[in-house]
Amino acid sequence: MDDDNKFSFFFLGLGLGVAVGLLFAPKAGEETRELIRSKAGEGTDYLKRRTADIRDTANDVIDRGRTTFSKQRDNLAAAVEAGKQAYREAVRTPSSDATEGI
Repeated sequence: MDDDNKFSFFFLGLGLGVAVGLLFAPKAGEETRELIRSKAGEGTDYLKRRTADIRDTANDVIDRGRTTFSKQRDNLAAAVEAGKQAYREAVRTPSSDATEGI
């Protein structure tokens, strides 16, 4: 509950600060609105570029992860198959220990 009050006061202060800043702005209203509009556009463009960069980086990481996973899966499958083959060969040929007792 205390955190909710902190956020409420923060946003209230933020809103009041913006309002006071606009009232005492050194430029005319139209110039200020145009400046705000252009800065908002720049911010939007920046966020789009950063989002695209992050998306590309994430896709690269995912692709590398898939490649690594595929290689490891293939290595594991090869190891399992080698183990099966070794077992088959061991079962087919009797060991010398087993024949010595006869």
